Amino acid sequence: MSELFDAVDALVASRSPLPPAEERKRLRVAHGLTLDEVAAALKVRRATVSGWESVKKPTEPRGPEREAYARLLRQLAELYPAPATPQEPAAPVPATFTGAPDPAGFADPAEARTLSTGEASEAAAMTATENTQAPAPVAAAPADAPRPARTTRPSSTSRRPGVKKAAPAGTPAGGTDLRFENGPLAVVDVEDGKVLAYCVGGLVLDVPAKSLPSLVEWTLKEAKLGQPKLAGPGKDADPLLVLTEAALKRYGLPTTLTEEERLAGRIPEDHKVVKQLARAEWKLTKRGFGPWARIYRPATGSERACVQLCIPSWHALDTRHWGEAGQLPPAELARVLGAYASRVMTPRGSTAVTGLELMTALHPPTRASEPDATGKRHSEHNPGSLGKDAIDPMNWPPCEVPDGHPVLKDLPRFHVRGPGEKLFEEAYDWARPMTDAECTLRHLVGIDVNMAFAAGANGLNVGLGEATHVKAPAFDPKLPGSWLVDLSHVDLSRVKVGKEWVELDGSLLPSPFTPKGERPEGPAWYATPTVAYAVELGYEVRPLEAWVRYENGRYLDGWYNRLRDAYLATMADLGVDADLAPADFLAAMDGYKERDPELAIVVSAIKATVKGGLGKLRERPRGEGWRPGEPWRALSRPTWRPDIRAAVISRTRINLHRKIVKHAACTGQYPVAILSDCVVYAADGTSPLDFLPYRKGKPLPGGFKLGINPGLVKHEGTQTVLWGEEVRERFNAPELNPARYIKDGTVTDVDNGE
Repeated sequence: MSELFDAVDALVASRSPLPPAEERKRLRVAHGLTLDEVAAALKVRRATVSGWESVKKPTEPRGPEREAYARLLRQLAELYPAPATPQEPAAPVPATFTGAPDPAGFADPAEARTLSTGEASEAAAMTATENTQAPAPVAAAPADAPRPARTTRPSSTSRRPGVKKAAPAGTPAGGTDLRFENGPLAVVDVEDGKVLAYCVGGLVLDVPAKSLPSLVEWTLKEAKLGQPKLAGPGKDADPLLVLTEAALKRYGLPTTLTEEERLAGRIPEDHKVVKQLARAEWKLTKRGFGPWARIYRPATGSERACVQLCIPSWHALDTRHWGEAGQLPPAELARVLGAYASRVMTPRGSTAVTGLELMTALHPPTRASEPDATGKRHSEHNPGSLGKDAIDPMNWPPCEVPDGHPVLKDLPRFHVRGPGEKLFEEAYDWARPMTDAECTLRHLVGIDVNMAFAAGANGLNVGLGEATHVKAPAFDPKLPGSWLVDLSHVDLSRVKVGKEWVELDGSLLPSPFTPKGERPEGPAWYATPTVAYAVELGYEVRPLEAWVRYENGRYLDGWYNRLRDAYLATMADLGVDADLAPADFLAAMDGYKERDPELAIVVSAIKATVKGGLGKLRERPRGEGWRPGEPWRALSRPTWRPDIRAAVISRTRINLHRKIVKHAACTGQYPVAILSDCVVYAADGTSPLDFLPYRKGKPLPGGFKLGINPGLVKHEGTQTVLWGEEVRERFNAPELNPARYIKDGTVTDVDNGE
C-alpha cells in the first residue's frame, strides 16, 4: 500500500502548481539568487532555469525538479509577497529618474556576471596596453532578462508607473555618467495619442515634442541620451532615436520610401520636414535624410549638437544581420539595440558602417598635444591610429587597389590583371571529388570557425602609413606589405609541421596560396601572412619586389577585443559558456537561438559587424555617377585600407590551412570542401566528435578545437554522403561546393551553365 501512496504523491508532485514566469523571476531576484545558484540547487543546467523564467516561451519543469522548484517558489513567496496593484504615490514622482538603467537594457542586479580568472587577466592586460584609451567594459546581460512589456496609456488622472518626465541635462542622478543616464538610445513611438520614448532598462519617457526639430532639441537638452567615448582622445557617441511608423506619421514623415527614394537613399530635399529642419537651423550630412539620418549644428568648441535617427520601416535594419528586429515592439527593440550599443557601440548605420566606426572610436586619429609656451593645446596625430588624412589615391601601390582605381587609369579599357599585377587575398571556395574510401563513409560533417575573421585580426601587425616600394627585398615576416614572389615550388606532399617534415597526400589538400585552392603557376602578389606560411612549411622564398610599410602596429587589437568580449558575453547569456566540455558545448549550441531570440539577433549583428567592418576597408564605388579611373567618396577616408583587409583575410585563410595540415598529419583525414570559414569532412558519424581527434578530453594541439571562443569551431551541419553526390549529379555541377549547403541541405543558386 505504501508503494501506491508513494506513486500517488509522485503523480501529484509532477503537477505542482507554479506561478507565471514573470513571478518566478521576481521571487528569485527578490532573494538575490542567480540562475547559477538555483540551477546548482536543483541539479539542472543554468539554461534550464532560464527557460522556466522566459516570458515569451516559458518551459515547464518535470518530475522531481518540478516539486523542488515549486517548494522553492512557495518559500520565496512567503518572504516576498506579490506587491499590490500600483496606485498613485502619495508624493509626486520626482522629475529625475534616480536609478540608472543597466547599459545593456537588462534590469536584473542579481545577474551581475563574474569574470573568470582568464577573462579577468585578459581584461587587465587590455587595460594595461590601452592605458587611458582602453575600451569601455562590456556590459553583462542575463539570458533571462525581462522584456519590458508594452503598457496601456494611463487615464488623465493617473500617471502610469515607469513613465517619467525627462530631467534637464546636468540634473544630479545615480549614474556613472550623468549626461547619459537614460542610456545610449530610445525608440520613439505613439500610444493613445501620446509620444513615448522607450529606453534601455525598461525606462519610458514622455516626449513633449510636437515637431521633428523640437524632438531633436528635446533629445539634446532633456532626454539625457548618449554614450561615453570608448577611448581617451575620442568623442562621445551621439544619441540615437529609432522612429516607429507611428512616430513617423506623428512627425510628418512617410512610413515607407518610394522606389525612387529607396534607390536615392533619402527623401527629397524639398520635403516639408527637411524644410522644417532648415528653418530651425539644423543641418543634414551629405547622405541626406535617409534610413540613418544625422541631424546636427556645427560644433562650438568641444560641444557637439548632433542626433542620429534610425528608421526601421525604411530598411535601416538589414534583415540579413538584424533578423526581424525591425518588427519588434518598441520596448523589445530598445532591448536589442541597447544590448548591441553597450557591448559594441551605438549603431552609426549598417553593421558594416558601425564596424568601421568602431575602429576609429577605439583609435581616434588625433589627440590634444602638450601645452605650448602660451599654455594652448593643439590637435596632433594620435600614435597607433591611421591618421586624420587619407592616403593620396595616386600614392597607392597598383597591386593593392581594385579595378577602376585612379592609379590604374592608364591601363587599357578591357585589361584583366593577372596574379602578377593584382593582390588577390580572398577566403576559400574549394571542393574536390571524394575518394573511394570517403564514399564508403556515411556522412559529411561541417565545422565552422567562430568569428574567423576577428580571430585573423587578433595580434596582426598592419601598416599604418603609406607603402615603400623595394626591389628584390629579403623577406621579413614581421613587416606588413605586399610581396611579388613565386610560390609554385611549395609541395604540399612534404611539409614541415612544427620542426618535423611530414609526408601528406598533397592532391587532397587545397593550396594555401589561392582562394580556389589551385597551385600557383608563377610569381604572384601575396600579403605578408601568406608568404610567411610558405616559409613555415619549410620552403625558401625570394621576392622579386614588394610594397612594405615600415610604420606599422597592431591597430586591430582593441577592435578585436571589443567584439570578442561582446560575442562571448552574449553567447554566455544564451547558455553557451567558454569553458564547456566538447559534448556539453555541442549540446548547448543546439537550439541556442530559441532560448532568447532577441539576444540571438544581437549575436548575428555582432558577427556581421566583424565581416562588414573589414569589408568597408576596401569599399567600392556606390553609384553617384562614378566612372572607372575617377576617385570615389570612400577614398577620402583614412580607413580606406585594402591592404589591411587583404592581410586579415590572408591570415584567416592561413590559420585554417594550418589546422587542416595538422589534422591530416595526425589522422590521415582530408577536407572534402571549404567555404570561407566552414570545413567539411567525411565521417561515419553525424557529430564533429566522430572525426576530431580528442584524447582524454584534450584536442589535437594546433588543430581544430570545439568551443565558442573566436578561432575555435562549432558544428555547422551534417548531411549524408549520398546527398553530396546526388546534388552534384542533379545540378550537373561537378564543382559544386557542399560546404555552401551543409547547414540545412537546401541547394539554391547553382550555376550549371544553362
